Amino acid sequence: MATFLELGLKEEIKKALTDLGYEKPTVIQEKAIPQVIASTQDLKAFAQTGTGKTAAFSLPILEQIDADSKQTQAVILSPTRELAVQIGNNIKDFSKYLPNVKVTTVYGGANIEEQIRSLKKGSQIVVGTPGRTVDLIKRRALKLGNIRWVVLDEADEMLNMGFKDELDQVLDVTPEDKQTLLFSATFPREVEAIAANYMHNPIEVSSGQKNEGSNDVTHQFYLVNERTRYPALKRIADVNTNIYAIVFCRTRRETQEVANNLIKDGYNADALHGDLSQAQRDSVMEKFRKKNIQILVATDVAARGLDVNNLTHVINHKLPDQIENYTHRSGRTGRAGNKGVSIALVNNKDKGKLRPIERIIKKKFVQTPIPSGKEICQNQLMHLIDKVQNSEVNESQIEEFLPNIYEKLSELSREELIKKFVSLEFNSFLSYYENAEDLNNLSSKRDSSGRGRSDSENMTRFFINIGRKDSLNPARLIGLINDQRITDNIEIGAIDILDTFSFFEIDKNFETAALAAFEANEPEFSGRSVNIEITKKERSGGGRRRGGDRGRRRNSDAKSGFGRKRKDANDSSGRRRSSGSTDNRAKDKRTGGFGRRRRKR
Repeated sequence: MATFLELGLKEEIKKALTDLGYEKPTVIQEKAIPQVIASTQDLKAFAQTGTGKTAAFSLPILEQIDADSKQTQAVILSPTRELAVQIGNNIKDFSKYLPNVKVTTVYGGANIEEQIRSLKKGSQIVVGTPGRTVDLIKRRALKLGNIRWVVLDEADEMLNMGFKDELDQVLDVTPEDKQTLLFSATFPREVEAIAANYMHNPIEVSSGQKNEGSNDVTHQFYLVNERTRYPALKRIADVNTNIYAIVFCRTRRETQEVANNLIKDGYNADALHGDLSQAQRDSVMEKFRKKNIQILVATDVAARGLDVNNLTHVINHKLPDQIENYTHRSGRTGRAGNKGVSIALVNNKDKGKLRPIERIIKKKFVQTPIPSGKEICQNQLMHLIDKVQNSEVNESQIEEFLPNIYEKLSELSREELIKKFVSLEFNSFLSYYENAEDLNNLSSKRDSSGRGRSDSENMTRFFINIGRKDSLNPARLIGLINDQRITDNIEIGAIDILDTFSFFEIDKNFETAALAAFEANEPEFSGRSVNIEITKKERSGGGRRRGGDRGRRRNSDAKSGFGRKRKDANDSSGRRRSSGSTDNRAKDKRTGGFGRRRRKR
């Protein structure tokens, strides 16, 4: 493996890297750095989280930057504030011995006037989130006419978060002869489309196969139901005595509920999600980096930019809505040469979602039984004994107390002393798991979790008459919902995008407001009028609805719930809906509504 000096980097950069403890380049650095230095050809780079991609794109830029010019020469876009700040700080560290090189980091939620003042002083490198970068361009504070490099970092995540329009606006105002460097952990169609539209004959480098999971990560799944999901999470935490993990949840509410439950049960845990202020987010992240928090419960977006190299586990409390996000989640562990475990808690219904993930990461999930109480006690007890065995004794501190201690314990044999020590330290743990049930038996209907309703019961599921064939994706659907201004910071849950229609969940407290907003605004999408309807949750019991319940009309003129007429047996595009959708909804031609098959719980 080459050294950084052999990659063509100047001595000042090499000296800064040595100060930072960098010894040998990673695979992506070894491939990308000399390529960017030697050629102006555009670059597509596949790089998993934790492979050193910030250095891979920033070091060759620093090597070639014109430090005597104060014009902005490189703009680096990243999906979140945290990641932008991290990249900006890294570049400042790398340019420690290049005093004339200035870096400005721009992002929403901070004082824009201060950012404008920094830009006016002159910054050769600007790192920013897409939204704030576009805002500064519109204010004429950020001028990209002399840009030599555009870096799209975490391109797949920026598109997942709905930043395509902002990326288009930034790229549209940059020179044709710039060098575009695109870094992404996965390469879905949308990322390939960006590459096709804005890159010219790019060369492709990779630190592994596209979209493939890291070889340092083991993938496991535990079969649960809603009753056993949280108890299973606790047992996974208990059986892994040195756990240092991120638990990923799909919604902010789910994140906060899981974190609150863990805290109540005595775990060093906290939540990280979009409802926290920036000061709260910074505080939580700092505690987690220092390991004052062992288990961080987070949403996908909130965890972006969290730079932690020694996570032991990533736990998917529920699988992500987009399977590509699993790669991002699992990539948080197994970094910097460490081994890690990625765990998915899945029910029987979601078990089938593992197969497409396996195809993407080219790894197999191993089904693992939920640990028994005996197994947990064995691990915890041996961990305690190991701590005692490896503890250092400071003779000078305890010497004066030892005679009295020896006299007090003189009547106890070695065996009795060990028994009393173990009982004192471990009785509460043993009592807790003394009669622990087998959580691998999912047939029991008793709710032993001690928790309230599941997250899905706090959400209302809606049908919407647009889908994949209308170019709908989760990011665009979220944008469409937000455009209706139902309320500030509305909670959006599971999203299912199908060919000609889709489903989404929102906080059930706003179901009436959502219906009213869509009715009042009469939105259109890709030239089609948009309709939404509530998908009612079924009560327990099997079979189809019978008699009057199934035949009940919503109203006499067969209108939908918010007053729009619908075509018999067809959606608004004239295409017949499939009766075999994943939600088992079949068009009921008699009512203009939907007859629904019951699901057994």
